[in-house]
Amino acid sequence: MHFDNSGEMNRHLAAQSGGVCLLSFSGGKDSLGAWIELERYFSRIVPVYMYLIPDLAFVEREMAYFEDRFETRIIRMPHPSLYRCLRHFIFVPPERCRFIEEFNPVPFDYDDVFSIVKQDAGLPDDTYTAIGVRQEDSLNRWTSIKQHGAANEKRRTFFPIYDWKKDRLLREIRGRGIKLPESYRLFGRSFDGLDYRFLKPIHDHYPDDYQRILEWFPLAELELKRMEYREAYYD
Repeated sequence: MHFDNSGEMNRHLAAQSGGVCLLSFSGGKDSLGAWIELERYFSRIVPVYMYLIPDLAFVEREMAYFEDRFETRIIRMPHPSLYRCLRHFIFVPPERCRFIEEFNPVPFDYDDVFSIVKQDAGLPDDTYTAIGVRQEDSLNRWTSIKQHGAANEKRRTFFPIYDWKKDRLLREIRGRGIKLPESYRLFGRSFDGLDYRFLKPIHDHYPDDYQRILEWFPLAELELKRMEYREAYYD
């Protein structure tokens, strides 16, 4: 489906869906902008946050803040990458591999998560899911949206702020009186990985959350050790 602008698309999909949609919510500025825009067209928004590590305190503080600001519960679901890391033994010590193989975590994708949430919320399978994607973020995104549009009828997904510029995005967030999450102060973006960019700030500022990560992936500490080695011998 092709539309002249995001407002026209959002209005059309809201009317088509009875004013209900899911929102893939990362806590980042694009997903915040998407939520703000969706409020103008949809009467019910079901936000879904996918965690890489469950129950991290700083993430839960962020989610609680947004739940308060939007007066809406945010559904927590495991991120596909969590199971992918386990299946491929990423940062997993050898003694755990046998137990993971016996458990045999079944791989799943984003659409599987959205489908489960729809069932749990009593929503039709054809309910659309909004994703905070803007075409100006990269050439690939711009090209894809120009070729295929900002709404995928087969996957039932759409990009409600695909044509927003960064200045409008920040203006809308400020106008709503919403602060960017702690993640932006530490990482410059939302938390979504187990590499050094994320682990080092968490280690330094949130030691309890760092230990929580090591409970799941003990060898993640090698990311910090590797950088220590590099700085000692190569820099």
